[in-house]
Amino acid sequence: MTTAALPHVVKQFIPAGKLRASINLGNPILAGKNGHTGEPTGVSVDLAKAFAQRLGVPLELVVFDAAGKAADALKACEVDIGFLAIDPLRAESIRFTPPYVVIEGAYLVREESRITGNEQVDQPGNRIVVGKGSAYDLYLGRVIKQAGIVRAPTSPAVVDTFVELDAEVAAGVKQQLQKDAARIPGLRLLPGRFMAINQAMGIPANRSDEALACLVDFIEEMKASGFVADALQRHGIAGAAVAAPGYPVDQQA
Repeated sequence: MTTAALPHVVKQFIPAGKLRASINLGNPILAGKNGHTGEPTGVSVDLAKAFAQRLGVPLELVVFDAAGKAADALKACEVDIGFLAIDPLRAESIRFTPPYVVIEGAYLVREESRITGNEQVDQPGNRIVVGKGSAYDLYLGRVIKQAGIVRAPTSPAVVDTFVELDAEVAAGVKQQLQKDAARIPGLRLLPGRFMAINQAMGIPANRSDEALACLVDFIEEMKASGFVADALQRHGIAGAAVAAPGYPVDQQA
């Protein structure tokens, strides 16, 4: 699909005269800040720039510190595209592309904890600290039946909140938890993962099928061409995999 030949589709992406892209700094796989300039950088930033270039429109990066805030902005049409994990609740007001990256959600506990496996987390008396509005907050809110859930203001604040509250479990993106475990002595990750997080691009629900198809074509090309893999390598992201073509089976309509 050649968006340059479809100006009415391009217009759907720029109701404010420019492409407003939400950038979530709460997920280190997707984005961070340049240590010298303070500017946002990362895989999602690269994709936003590439998509704006494809449309031939100016780009504005709208930065958030948490996925929940980025999702709310997209739902409210305060931004035009976003980079979020696919989730059924979000899908009620956001139209998602297939994922471009798959990352792992993991649990972290103290070294002396009796919890040794993921299956032991959902027990009475356990408190699981999560980032408010994150993909794993939404997921655990559906599947956890016996443990309690405590919500930190952002995903990067999860482990500090876990330590402050002397909680039993912290949940989050594996790479963030690994970073925090190296920063704070006496912590360990549980083996494996409790969920796979499918990171995708999204648009507000009121955008057309043509607009979604344009974005789907873009993200599939970015995966197939090696753009996403190159961006992960360039930004030093380990432990994240380029997603397979198309939608995950459990996300298909």
